[in-house]
Amino acid sequence: MTLIDLASDPSALVRKAVATRADAPAQALRPLTRDRDRDVREAVARNPSTSIGNLLLLVKDADRWVRWAVAGNPACDESVRRVMAEAADKELRGLLAEMRDLEPELAARLVNDVSPEVRERLATHTHDPDVIAALITDRTVRVRKGLARNPRITTAQRSALAQDPVADVRVALVLALELDEADLRRLVDDRSVQVRMAMATSELVPPHIRQALGRDPDEMVASAARDFRPGVGTSPVVRAPRIAHRASGAGRGRPGGARR
Repeated sequence: MTLIDLASDPSALVRKAVATRADAPAQALRPLTRDRDRDVREAVARNPSTSIGNLLLLVKDADRWVRWAVAGNPACDESVRRVMAEAADKELRGLLAEMRDLEPELAARLVNDVSPEVRERLATHTHDPDVIAALITDRTVRVRKGLARNPRITTAQRSALAQDPVADVRVALVLALELDEADLRRLVDDRSVQVRMAMATSELVPPHIRQALGRDPDEMVASAARDFRPGVGTSPVVRAPRIAHRASGAGRGRPGGARR
């Protein structure tokens, strides 16, 4: 009863404190989903005790930070994810695309998303082999680059991306994933200096391949290969899903202040 009373406190700080309580009863959280203060509604959106009905309201909130917070709530279920898939908010669909256990039906829908960024984020994080097979033929370079960073792609798919006509895709691949010997040998003589430089500095390239790159006709590539030291390479890792955490004082921008 105390929490229910405090949910109508004049102070937004008090109402937010109630909104963050995992033991807050539904009667206390329900009115806070309509609170005039954005921070209070966002706290409710993050609270694992928030009901599915309230999450369905909050995922349509006028404020983007509130909507994005719903994506990180462990109580977010398929009904909420379906609303996310239909949202006009591109970032919300992008957060959906990064979810590990995304339903195949929703993943298939995102394969054809109008936003290349959403498809890229799906490509980078999906575990669904059918989705991977569909996205590998995507005409947008950034989508194929996303797949080139996905450790779930098969050996055959890695080989296909190693022969992608766009150098940026091949660069992303050699920096992120291990490749077969035949693909590595082919890439040693890649027509793009950028690809060979990525090979020279990738943590994933074996010593004998790097030794061959030490004789590259481009002196910068050859020097990078000869001077390479393990542990200080530039190999990227697949980022964890960006589940809508606003940094302290964050204003405009993406979840957590991330920029692309």
